[in-house]
Amino acid sequence: MPNTTDFYINGQWVAPQAGTPFDVINPSTEEVCATISLGGQADVDAAVAAARTAFESYAYTSKQERLALLNRVLEVYQARSDDMAEAISTEMGAPIDMARSSQAPAGSWHINNFIRALEEFEFERPLGKHAPNDRIIYEGVGVVGMITPWNWPMNQVTLKVIPALATGCTMVLKPSEIAPLSSLIFAQILDEAGVPAGVFNLVNGDGAGVGSMMTSHPGIDAISFTGSTRAGIAISRNAAETLKPVHLELGGKGANIVFADADEKAVKRGALHCFNNTGQSCNAPTRMLVERSYYDEAVEIAAATAEKCTVGLASEPGRHIGPVVSAAQYDKIQGLIETGIEEGARLVAGGPGRPEGFNRGYFVRPTVFADVNNDMTIAREEIFGPVLSIIPFADEAEALKIANDTEYGLTNYVQTQDGARRNRLARHLRSGMVEMNGQSRGAGSPFGGMKKSGNGREGGVWGLEDFCEVKAVSGWSPDDA
Repeated sequence: MPNTTDFYINGQWVAPQAGTPFDVINPSTEEVCATISLGGQADVDAAVAAARTAFESYAYTSKQERLALLNRVLEVYQARSDDMAEAISTEMGAPIDMARSSQAPAGSWHINNFIRALEEFEFERPLGKHAPNDRIIYEGVGVVGMITPWNWPMNQVTLKVIPALATGCTMVLKPSEIAPLSSLIFAQILDEAGVPAGVFNLVNGDGAGVGSMMTSHPGIDAISFTGSTRAGIAISRNAAETLKPVHLELGGKGANIVFADADEKAVKRGALHCFNNTGQSCNAPTRMLVERSYYDEAVEIAAATAEKCTVGLASEPGRHIGPVVSAAQYDKIQGLIETGIEEGARLVAGGPGRPEGFNRGYFVRPTVFADVNNDMTIAREEIFGPVLSIIPFADEAEALKIANDTEYGLTNYVQTQDGARRNRLARHLRSGMVEMNGQSRGAGSPFGGMKKSGNGREGGVWGLEDFCEVKAVSGWSPDDA
């Protein structure tokens, strides 16, 4: 890994011009594992200037050149997968086996999917048979400012950087200051793969500093942000002065609707999905809505699942969950668990405090609340921890009403053997994604939400289009294309 206090600007590792030291904390041990620099205005300006200069040539490279570049990136990324997994496990607490099987491979998964999407993507298209001399041209939006979170570092970085490279954009990336080490490795990967100088730039910093400088910067043409809804609103306001488009992938409060005819593994599957990544996923199914005739049995299954879900150090092998990412996140989750108890939800598993055997590290007990109603705080707010709320419903109409009664609209889930009911609910649930009976969405499926879960879509052809401007041309000469 390079000197962690350096930034990657214009194809070089450079010392900050206005850097402030910032310690990266290992959440399993609460000890400093690295020190980075939080950049300043001069660093952002240098990165934007490099990206603007590079865009003048990179924007006009051919699709074949970009495909060759992405294939080189994939090759180097796969060669560095162990390094990537180690970094992610250390910086944000993913257990090392999960980091190797899910966290790091999320990057190569998306690179592969974007290569496939780019192969089929047409940047110049006819308008239609009625207008033979009209063309629609898709071209890169320009310099993109990218702000990514700590919970799935490479998943989010590759969902932004790779389609930007594919469409001829240049960029400045600000990864989360809490989990920046994986992105420093990613910058090395791009450098080794031969990404031209200035096309990709990385400046570390926090949201109030580098993040705000990027979103308001007149030299940045678009912003792509993944993070909290609160931050997404602030970014949108900050970017409004320059009228730049802002693509937002924000929070969620997914409903998992379990009918009495669901398969026997549905409740256990839903609880484990909620606890996966220690609950730190925006699309986690944190509200389990259960049909009344199956409710008591479902509560017992969910509680038993939580009690069997073990917690351990991120560095240890195994199928346990690790710590949450930071002291601030730990305190927030503990406060919301206490609020759930105070507001009358029935605690059936887990609860406040660290799991038995831990006196340090940001470890949270897998927690299940029953008898929750949709007006309780734990049913309204995104907890971002291993906390499941179970809510009873009488019939399909009530389940739909409860599921849609939220500010968020990212992912909802349906568990039933009734195909017609599944399809009805998929049409009426107000969310960007619906997953049913434990079946994941396919490769290249668009990821994104409605309402306060954001706008725009990441992944596949939709991810490419999000980094493009659309230009309409008349008088095209077909013979001279």
